Amino acid sequence: MIDDVVEDVVFKPVRTGVTDLGSRAAGFLEWIAELSYLLASFCKHLAHRWDRRDFTLFAAQMTEIGLRSIGVALITSAFTGMAVALQLSYGLARFGAKTYVGTIVAFALVRELSPVLTSLLVGGRVGSGIAAELGSMAVTEQIDAMRALGADPIRRLVLPRVLSCMIVFPILTTISDLVGILGGMVVTYLESGVGTRFFIEAVTRSLKVQDVASGVAKTVFFGACVGLIACHSGINTRGGTVGLGNAVKKTVVSALVVILVLDFLLSKIFLLVL
Repeated sequence: MIDDVVEDVVFKPVRTGVTDLGSRAAGFLEWIAELSYLLASFCKHLAHRWDRRDFTLFAAQMTEIGLRSIGVALITSAFTGMAVALQLSYGLARFGAKTYVGTIVAFALVRELSPVLTSLLVGGRVGSGIAAELGSMAVTEQIDAMRALGADPIRRLVLPRVLSCMIVFPILTTISDLVGILGGMVVTYLESGVGTRFFIEAVTRSLKVQDVASGVAKTVFFGACVGLIACHSGINTRGGTVGLGNAVKKTVVSALVVILVLDFLLSKIFLLVL
């Protein structure tokens, strides 16, 4: 009797937890392997000769991902720069260091805030859209029909989307850097009385090419991760509308977590290299 109670109360939950942990670990490793295979296929098709249809699909994705995401990037960067400048204006005023607001705002935006926040918000929008679009094609068997007709889904669906993300994210980040610094300059002038000319001189004097390059370069990897994760989730969607919803949710969560983890790793690498 006592042995049965101990079995039900102690050992059974432990075995269940270990089994669940093992299945999650195996699923994660399988997910990494599938993404690696998708990345290899992407690189293979990227090196092949492009035809007219490839350029047409690529241009359509550049328009969808780039132009329709620029509003989100501009609003995010402008108010981020303004908020950082506002906090620094009050904080540094206590120590008589208001003249350093421009330097700190520019450094924070260029190296971390603009690349990460722009990638998070644009990545969430773009990733969910790609997953929903490809997931709808998967559950309605359009992707299977493409394979039956001899078309390669990786080339027609994955290649233009991932490549567009890798190009659009750095462009939006560069624009976000400029808009965020301008927003910070306006708030610094209104709150601290620091002249715009002095602000610009402080920014240009303190920022180096390596600072801008490291922030923009990170977004190339962010864009690749968002595109690959979204395409993988969309193509492998199963289970109708319920599966489609789960695929979109999984895409957004996975992409955002990967961006944050990758940001730390790339920041450490760039600090050592640049």
